[in-house]
Amino acid sequence: MNKRVVVTGLGCVTPVGKNVPETWDAVINGRSGVDRVSKFDVTDYPTKIAAEIKNFDPSSFLEKKEMRRMDISEQYAIVSSQQALDESGLDLEKVDRDRCGVVVGSGIGGITTFEIQHQALITSGPGRVSPFFIPMMIVDMSAGLISMRYNLRGPNYATVSACASSAHAIIDAFRIIQRGEADVMITGGTEAAITPTSLAGFCQAKAMSVRNDEPQRASRPFDKGRDGFVMGEGSGILILEEYEHAVKRGARIYGELIGAGMTGDAYHMTAPHPDGYGARKAMEFALRDAGLAAERVDYINTHGTATDLGDISETRAIKAVLGQHAYRIACNSTKSMVGHMLGAAGAIEMVITLKSIEQGIVHPTINLEEPDPECDLDYVPGQSRKHDINYALSNSFGFGGHNVTLVIKKINGAS
Repeated sequence: MNKRVVVTGLGCVTPVGKNVPETWDAVINGRSGVDRVSKFDVTDYPTKIAAEIKNFDPSSFLEKKEMRRMDISEQYAIVSSQQALDESGLDLEKVDRDRCGVVVGSGIGGITTFEIQHQALITSGPGRVSPFFIPMMIVDMSAGLISMRYNLRGPNYATVSACASSAHAIIDAFRIIQRGEADVMITGGTEAAITPTSLAGFCQAKAMSVRNDEPQRASRPFDKGRDGFVMGEGSGILILEEYEHAVKRGARIYGELIGAGMTGDAYHMTAPHPDGYGARKAMEFALRDAGLAAERVDYINTHGTATDLGDISETRAIKAVLGQHAYRIACNSTKSMVGHMLGAAGAIEMVITLKSIEQGIVHPTINLEEPDPECDLDYVPGQSRKHDINYALSNSFGFGGHNVTLVIKKINGAS
């Protein structure tokens, strides 16, 4: 029989907050983290805006020597993990560390380090490349560093599936506990890809908004005037725990993971299937896994990137799965405020989904002023609202046709 899996701790670093309380306060009040890029000169870039994390100071979590040996994406992950562990109240001295693991995803990993070290190679030769270049760059090192920091000896690895990376990480951590292979898993994602090369690549792909004169109005999921996503950065981390393990120690429980679905579009490198076929099947598989009827879903935190094709295909998928019930639930897009955090997007959206369940509030999709006629669901425009949630879905989709849906249950009151 499968073990039950609950969430007992949350941590994050986002463009609108350095922790969960700050981030939650920003999103329920509709505050955007988008501004002109400040990390480097964007004069020659078509897109000059992004959702950056400004004034990030990890010195209360990390020694200076440690910081010099970590990419910024790894620093985000460490800080978020410490927050999540602190909040969970988990006493690591009282757990079996052979049964505690880490799965943390990233779509791009240490690209800041890669660009800096490549420049050192070109300008000064191979002798000037840092001996820490490889461990600072590779995607799996965030998970490795977290496990070493807390001496967690259970399953430990990374997931890489573009913008679905952290959602895949959460699924894997969920399954590991479900199967009885671990009691506790630290999971989520991290990303720090607002760099000259990354921004240039996405610009050339013509995937991003060029509403440079109105940065905070640029991320416009489901709006008729949307013109692409806005890149974000940061980390979201969750503590997943076997239910009896959590209850025994009196842990606060945010919600229970009860189902997950994964599919591939098998269609196009960057574009979603026009009818949302893969997204639809991911939702269907997740609901089947959860043993949950579609009409019991109360809320969906959408992938909602503000791309033309993406928003329409996701809307079609939701309607195909939920039928007329799709018009009776609340949907929203966290990306309207924090931007698209790429490989960390699924994790931060799970953090927000769990806070929404806990608080009984759904945040607005900001900048939704004139809905696309093909995007005709309730995307919570304008302002946040009270909304009792017993069952929620969180969708994450990525370049390469990767689709993930997670199902979360309110731990008390739902049956």
